[in-house]
Amino acid sequence: MVKVTFTLDDETVVRLRRIATRLAKAQSHVVREALKEYEVRSTKLSEEERARMLAVVDRMMTEPPTRSAQEVDAELGHVRTARRRWSRRRSSS
Repeated sequence: MVKVTFTLDDETVVRLRRIATRLAKAQSHVVREALKEYEVRSTKLSEEERARMLAVVDRMMTEPPTRSAQEVDAELGHVRTARRRWSRRRSSS
């Protein structure tokens, strides 16, 4: 174990002590468990982030295309050709 020092506001300390008392566990144990749970949740989008991203997609879907389907297909063809050339160059070395 590594000993570290944190500065917490009074309200957080009250919560920490209340939880530790209720669970009959050390405050450090409560902090470790809380961090584990927070880590799992931190990789997921919040409802606000999710709604914002969906709004962007909705806005994009209503905007008219800036290029024709033929132009897009041509660009994708160029990208695929370039990737195949790059792949062959790497695999033959």
